[in-house]
Amino acid sequence: MSDLSSYRKWASTPLAQEPEYSVVIPAYNERERIIPTIGAIATHVSSLGCPWELIIADDGSTDETIELLKGLDLANMAVLVADRNGGKGSAVRRGVLAARGRWILFADADQSTPIEQFQTLLNELKNGADVAIGSRAVEGATVANKSLVRTVFSKGLNLLVRHGCGVPFQDTQCGFKMFTQETGHTLFRRQLVDQFSFDLEILFLARKLGMKVVEVPVEWIDAPGSTVDPAKVALEFLSDIAQIRWWDLRGRYRQANRPLAPPAHRITAPPAQPAAAPPAQPTAAPPAQPAAAPPAEALAS
Repeated sequence: MSDLSSYRKWASTPLAQEPEYSVVIPAYNERERIIPTIGAIATHVSSLGCPWELIIADDGSTDETIELLKGLDLANMAVLVADRNGGKGSAVRRGVLAARGRWILFADADQSTPIEQFQTLLNELKNGADVAIGSRAVEGATVANKSLVRTVFSKGLNLLVRHGCGVPFQDTQCGFKMFTQETGHTLFRRQLVDQFSFDLEILFLARKLGMKVVEVPVEWIDAPGSTVDPAKVALEFLSDIAQIRWWDLRGRYRQANRPLAPPAHRITAPPAQPAAAPPAQPTAAPPAQPAAAPPAEALAS
């Protein structure tokens, strides 16, 4: 079956079985990038020949991101809509805890790490790792267009992480990480950090729980449009490192802090009740529509 035929089947026919893979993409005001990103990911993962689901975890977008996603009407894409901006860590957590796949990938919406690196991380999990993390810092990685400011910033964060949290990995912040389902659910049910440094907390927890984490060299391209403020993020990191250590001393990580989410299906609206209320059930899926070709941007070559 050709890549295009595989995509069309995935886009039009709801899965009749549990997915082998779940791909989680956090999104906040991504109207410029979300369509080509979905096109690239859907075309590649569909070509692998296994059932899979795509989960877009909205983080309270205020632009047209949600409307664009609704317009795609993809049979095996779920959109988890947030009623407010809770932070990247919050969005990824909601996506991972709703994921049903045997293997769960979290990938940034900017596709700085191309989806073609998927198989490299998957191979590590199949060989016994619990977590495989994309790394721009280990031997074999290729990095393009990384600015001097971002390079210095990354090295500084690495020092903070190694000395502040005892996490030995050379790159904790690359937005391309894969988990077994059991590992992903275990870690994100304990996760408490909602902001940028949630990756650090997840890796801290993985080591604390004795999980095998493998750092994998990946291709990485500095995507334009980043809104990261290095000074602000550095201060948040310092604060979060102290908070993680404090939570650990108090025993906050000894058991799960959050329940599993309902499985993700199509467009899932935020609860109408206050935040403390249980999440609303997903709306019923509309009848399957004829398959559309993937977004043009994804198939251009």
